[in-house]
Amino acid sequence: MEFLLFLTAKEKEILELIYKANFSVEENSPLCLMGKKYVGFTKKRQRAVVICTQNIKETNGFYLPKVGRDNNNATAISIRKALRHEATHVAQDCNNSKLLGVINTKRKSHPWYKARAIKGSTSIGNIKREREVEAYYMEDRPKKVIAALKKFCP
Repeated sequence: MEFLLFLTAKEKEILELIYKANFSVEENSPLCLMGKKYVGFTKKRQRAVVICTQNIKETNGFYLPKVGRDNNNATAISIRKALRHEATHVAQDCNNSKLLGVINTKRKSHPWYKARAIKGSTSIGNIKREREVEAYYMEDRPKKVIAALKKFCP
């Protein structure tokens, strides 16, 4: 899987915790063909996380990972955020589909671009807004994602 080349040690730990929670990980599944703006999905019934690496690369400029150097180009950052976001949904699923309680979602506001993404995410399927708000908050906080996976997916 190509997206692995863009991960840091924290995201590799998150990936291991996803596997430990009995979720599989897929790359560029047919779901990704819904549109270039989609970077990841969680397929709850199939217990799978999908990372849309091709969409991320096309949106961010086809950057290759920098081996042995700082890997902070837009593609790498987007892939890592997508994995953290979907891992948050895994933790939520391990918590009986409840929120993790890491933020007060009623008071938390997001930057305009995340607010727009939340609207887009909740427009497909039966996705609760509060779950998306929490996942968008967590995608910038790998340590919190790791803690949540360890707490709710033992």
